[in-house]
Amino acid sequence: MGRFLQQVFGARAVAGGLARLAISAGSLLLAPPVMAEPIRGAGSTFAAPIIAKWAENYETARMDDGDFSSPDWTVDYELVGSLAGLMRLDQPEMDFAATDVPVSHEELSKLGRQQFPIVLGSVAIAVNLDGIETGRINLTGPLLANIYLGKIQSWADPAIKVVNPDINLPDLKISPVSRKDGSGTTFMFTEYLSSASPEWKAAYGADTRIAWPAGTSVEGTQDLLRTVLATKGAIAYADFGQVERANLPYAVVQNKAGRFVRPGPDGVRAAASATLWDEANDFSVSLTDQPGEGAYPISGATFAVVPVTGQQPNRYHRVRDFFRLAFEAGSGDAEALGYVPLPPQLVSRVVKYWLAEDVSASQ
Repeated sequence: MGRFLQQVFGARAVAGGLARLAISAGSLLLAPPVMAEPIRGAGSTFAAPIIAKWAENYETARMDDGDFSSPDWTVDYELVGSLAGLMRLDQPEMDFAATDVPVSHEELSKLGRQQFPIVLGSVAIAVNLDGIETGRINLTGPLLANIYLGKIQSWADPAIKVVNPDINLPDLKISPVSRKDGSGTTFMFTEYLSSASPEWKAAYGADTRIAWPAGTSVEGTQDLLRTVLATKGAIAYADFGQVERANLPYAVVQNKAGRFVRPGPDGVRAAASATLWDEANDFSVSLTDQPGEGAYPISGATFAVVPVTGQQPNRYHRVRDFFRLAFEAGSGDAEALGYVPLPPQLVSRVVKYWLAEDVSASQ
């Protein structure tokens, strides 16, 4: 931990306020809890695979090669979607929500909550077309909007062919698949459609739940991927890592600079580098359709939203301890699952945000 913090913040910072934060979290683990219970979270299905892996690592690290495990070292996470996760924060036993839709500073202040990014990622456009390899089909925001509006209904439509002159697209019905539950992935996708299509923005806008005008809507990412796999001509949006693990081909998508970019780490990093992260605004930013030649336009961040007001300090300190370990030792796991870990500079700002909030709360 000390070596990691020194790399991120420098020895002087570690010796000062940030070290006090680390010591505070460490003393929390040594103090006997009033009642042993797991850290309870709920929300994003987009980030569920990496949160599950981090939870496994957290328990292993706290066991420190021993045979004893405490419920305090476990994480009970329900993948119910961003919207439902935020709604569950009203339940007193919940410790954090994971959301792909940032909450405004005003709303957080009103409810006495904190928010910080935990991982970055991208939404891939999966397709089920025979003979079409991954990254071989180009799609644009206006095309995607018109497909989901029901205005483009065949893969042989001239509007699709014009941006794909080198591939033989079949005269096959397009079957759009979408999420009907409240989903942060839906928000990221429709935010991109709204930025690319005035018609989509006026009719539907960006939201976690949409009354889809065309296609089939299903509950959750796994049902969505199963539907695409079973349907020739299908198209859908889902977390890049999960699309890859399902062995589904995916499109390259046109960005604001006019370049066709693949989903994945390079495009996400380019989008994140163009984003202004402001801890004074509780990091409430969007990575969608950022400028830059290499930026993937359907990029996003997952945020942890943590109740503070009226909460026992040990409750939110445990959440921070969990994510601190994830920042320190979980980058490789994030990359292996198709995510992009927070860059060190952003981790530094998150930890300073924690410290500033603690100082504010003590005054």
